[in-house]
Amino acid sequence: MQQRFLCYALIPAASLLFCTCQPSTTEEDLAISPLAPVPTEAQLGWHQMELNAFIHFTTNTFTDKEWGYGDESPEIFNPTEFNADQWVSVLKEVGFQGVILTCKHHDGFVLWPSEYTDHSVEQSPWRNGKGDVVGAVAEACRKHGLKFGVYLSPWDRNRPDYGQPSYITYYRNQLEELFANYGPVFEMWFDGANGGDGYYGGARETREIDRRTYYDWPTTLDMVHELQPDPDVIFFSDAGPGVRWVGNERGIAGETNWNTITADTLYAGMAGINDLLASGSADGESWIPAEVDVSIRPGWFYHASEDSFVKTPEQLFDIYLSSVGRGSTLLLNIPPDRRGLLHENDVAALRGWRKLLDEAFSQNLAEGATATVDSYRGENDKFSVTNLIDNDFETYWATDDGITSGSIEIDLGKEETIQYLMLQEYLPLGQRVSKFSVEAWQNESWQIIAQATTIGYKRILPVDSIKTSKIRVNIEEAQACPVISAVKVF
Repeated sequence: MQQRFLCYALIPAASLLFCTCQPSTTEEDLAISPLAPVPTEAQLGWHQMELNAFIHFTTNTFTDKEWGYGDESPEIFNPTEFNADQWVSVLKEVGFQGVILTCKHHDGFVLWPSEYTDHSVEQSPWRNGKGDVVGAVAEACRKHGLKFGVYLSPWDRNRPDYGQPSYITYYRNQLEELFANYGPVFEMWFDGANGGDGYYGGARETREIDRRTYYDWPTTLDMVHELQPDPDVIFFSDAGPGVRWVGNERGIAGETNWNTITADTLYAGMAGINDLLASGSADGESWIPAEVDVSIRPGWFYHASEDSFVKTPEQLFDIYLSSVGRGSTLLLNIPPDRRGLLHENDVAALRGWRKLLDEAFSQNLAEGATATVDSYRGENDKFSVTNLIDNDFETYWATDDGITSGSIEIDLGKEETIQYLMLQEYLPLGQRVSKFSVEAWQNESWQIIAQATTIGYKRILPVDSIKTSKIRVNIEEAQACPVISAVKVF
């Protein structure tokens, strides 16, 4: 390594040279080593999306079921006012960044004209069998600038050959249709509902499969990578490998939420791992963050009987705090009704929720405030405290190697009423913080107002309308030197 030296020379009469030389600290010396594992570029983009919509829509919408048995006639599928543009324009308006469509649920009915089955929209009266839900949604996403994702259920209660090797060929053929005809796809979603009773082409029996081996997921995912090498697709399942299930469908990530987990003992449908999925593992070997999936209604498909049970804007706001506010991405299901439209009640709730989010997080009091820290890496401006309040995710404050704690003080200049504190770690260098606290200056002393563990991409802490002129964040424990991208006060 090249070093620069600062030299001071004294040359007495005897012409003796005395030189004291000290190497200066270079940018290379100060470079922070990533704390592995770290997110891929596609995973980091997924974190930054924060809000994605789930769309459950199939024959179940018309039978009033949640899980179709597989013997439903395509004749019942007829959304006479179908309008994918209405769906996506509303989702865009309220802040969603992507849409994942249930292209096929467990009943096996497919929402596009597939070459490989007649159990599809081609056999329905909708648009005289010429309709294509998948194509319409993909096109609406492109029009409005949202990313498009697909859910293709591995379980199929309609197929006669489910449980046999030929079904895996069928499943892969349909994935190829989706990626080739409707891509690019940002996320491929598949869940742990696999095997059980079904129609199975008239057999009307129960079939069980080995969830660990039957689908041969590595081969399937390799095939998808070949179909769409760039941009890379995120794979969701109970165990990843791109993102994992959070372990519940209530909209709640773990209070402690590590993006890392060791997945070699996990598989889709595995029981008894919900707590692990919610919290992850500080020493996990793979970056597989948790995705929080929840429905705006009690069910995943539209039921008229649930029109009065749509989650309120306030309930959705609480879900935001317990999902995005704990470092996860929220996947909120909004099911279209039998007309083929997002119901008025759902739309009103979404718009009310957006209003609450804007009101809560529109004014960052840390902008224009004075920030100080007890130390920063190499006393180099590249890692200084100003990076915490510059509203730039790519800049960050960091400490020297071996220093795994530190204090950040935000002086607001005057007493303000604050309700939320937001922190972000710079995830390309890994997730590091495992314990921190927040203090407010009150009655001429520091008072603890919040304590938490992990931060991750984004951590939002409600602080109950505290009045204060100064906030202090204490990073108490970290796995390596903390690297914090932002501290915001609302």
